[in-house]
Amino acid sequence: MKPEVGTAQPRVGTAKPRVGILALQGDVREHAAALEASGAEPVRIRRAEELASVDGIVLPGGESTTIGRLLNVFDLLDPLRDAIADGLPAYGSCAGMILLSREVTHGQPGQPLVGGLDIVVRRNAFGRQVDSFEADLDFARDMPAAGPGPLHAVFIRAPAVEKAGSSVEVLASVDCAGEEMPVAVRSGPLLATAFHPELTSDRRVHDLFVSMVRGSA
Repeated sequence: MKPEVGTAQPRVGTAKPRVGILALQGDVREHAAALEASGAEPVRIRRAEELASVDGIVLPGGESTTIGRLLNVFDLLDPLRDAIADGLPAYGSCAGMILLSREVTHGQPGQPLVGGLDIVVRRNAFGRQVDSFEADLDFARDMPAAGPGPLHAVFIRAPAVEKAGSSVEVLASVDCAGEEMPVAVRSGPLLATAFHPELTSDRRVHDLFVSMVRGSA
């Protein structure tokens, strides 16, 4: 299925919320399939005016500096910042976690960030592409029901959280060079993971975000 961008007004709290996916670069198709499986209507977002048509938005994995540059090229950076500051629920995976942070270390000078989450994120915290790995996580226990057991997570040139403010809830952590570092966090209507749940069949992260969107009213 290839979701089409619509112009309907947002329907927060409805049985099938419209969830946008920032469709400038990254794994958009995989998030669309995961959102649909979790009961949402996925909508590709490329223009600022389309933000008004969705109840929440996903910032997908990809390359954070490239996505940041494209946000400026498409005149989306400030509108997206404003929408999230005004309470639009947002979920960022991998590069999306970086974009939602207030500060990034080991990043590019002047790298554009959307912000919203009171976290400092270390870019490529576990190494480069060849250091990508998979791990089973003891995820937050208040997840929407989708089966028991650990959450299998795929980390691809992944970031990690170096610092988190008092408003940020840590949902999962992994060992990074002998230090436990958060790789999934939540604060209010914002959710971020350093890994790619859209690349597995486990829908608990997307279920959680869709439930957050439904509850944001």
